[in-house]
Amino acid sequence: MESGQSPSAFHVAALAFPFGSHATPLLALVKRLSEAAPNVTFSFLSTAASNSTLFSGSSHSNIKPFNVSDGIKNGNAFPRDFMEGINMFLSASPGNFSEAIRAAEAETGIRVSCLITDAFLWFSSDLALEFGVDWIAYWTSAACSLSTHLQTDLIRTTVGNKCKGVEKELEHLEFIPGLAKVEIDDLQPEILSGDLNSPFSELLRKMGLKLPNATAVVVNSFEALEPTIIQDFKSKLKKSLCIGPASLATFSDESGSLSWLDSCAAASVVYIAFGSVAMLSPDEILALAEALEEAQFPFLWSIKDDAKRFLPNGFLERTKVKGKFVSWAPQVQVLKHASVGVFVMHGGWNSVCEGIIGGVPMICRPFFGDHSLNSRMVESVWEIGVKIPRGKFTKSEVSGALKRVLSSEKGDKMKVNVQRLKDEGLKAVEPHGSSTANFKTLVKIITNNDN
Repeated sequence: MESGQSPSAFHVAALAFPFGSHATPLLALVKRLSEAAPNVTFSFLSTAASNSTLFSGSSHSNIKPFNVSDGIKNGNAFPRDFMEGINMFLSASPGNFSEAIRAAEAETGIRVSCLITDAFLWFSSDLALEFGVDWIAYWTSAACSLSTHLQTDLIRTTVGNKCKGVEKELEHLEFIPGLAKVEIDDLQPEILSGDLNSPFSELLRKMGLKLPNATAVVVNSFEALEPTIIQDFKSKLKKSLCIGPASLATFSDESGSLSWLDSCAAASVVYIAFGSVAMLSPDEILALAEALEEAQFPFLWSIKDDAKRFLPNGFLERTKVKGKFVSWAPQVQVLKHASVGVFVMHGGWNSVCEGIIGGVPMICRPFFGDHSLNSRMVESVWEIGVKIPRGKFTKSEVSGALKRVLSSEKGDKMKVNVQRLKDEGLKAVEPHGSSTANFKTLVKIITNNDN
């Protein structure tokens, strides 16, 4: 323990899944908890590569990173195959985490009193038993996707292992509360249609089987958004705590996006961004550009410089007045801007939440993971946007979707619906809101004060 640090009876170990965007929201949650419980010691366990990125900026006095093995032998590079890297990491688990927890205990001089982990790390259930502590699992996506993982075996038994050719009545998940409008094809491949024996598929299945053992499962959603599913969790989980929408950070606008939006009419701009991982094919970039030019709606497009070569010849010059291209935009502020009328995106959960809190209807082109399920909820359950039917942009489909959202009665209804959800989301994080109350419950659990 560092000189001058006040002694703490509580030591929370946070175990991260160090791939994709998973570790960042877990650290954000730990930071919130560290501010709410300043006398608790937090140890953040992730790989060296992950921690070096996460902790490169400002530090918190009661949060200390500890490195866990990534399963890659010394001197070897991270595999080109992303899934191979994940599998190597999983092969080193949970031993790598157990070792790091003991190192954190030795360095701080405080026994670990609670584990907060990414929900993917299903073996945390056994680690919690090993150390004799509570296990809190954090699901960084929507309650709807968590529901499908909790009920993977039921889905496989009811539907079978093939999505195609099922009976008519099984084209939708009508047997799962809150998911009656979700189609079988919207499910993540690891649940039903992919290699069900792959390590990642097994990870997701085991997670669904182990999460009922958790002291609490924390969800990055809010109760008014998915009420039927949250109610169903009461019969499946010891405690579920919706604490979303997650804290929305603000950034400086070096791109000039906001000042450009100031010059545009209200609810007229098409904002296009696909996150940091999803990438459109050259054909889809071309189709999207042609649809934008034909529709003549102003647009703000977050696109990497090397992808611009796939735009139509002369497109940049012809659209220099109506369009603005940036390599990065302050998305939260952009979506809150009155000029933005539609958000064209990939269906990632963070982006969906940001669209809702911005009060902006969406056009979703899903890529992988839970994108398709989230997109189906956007279109068919919440009715706040459009899902591209075949999961790939064509000029006609983009044109139709833009017109449907920006210049039709259905689009007007979407705007009303998303504004209602925005209001509910903001209400949830108010001092007496449901998410605020759930966060306070979480603080009580980690300080052993959950009466």
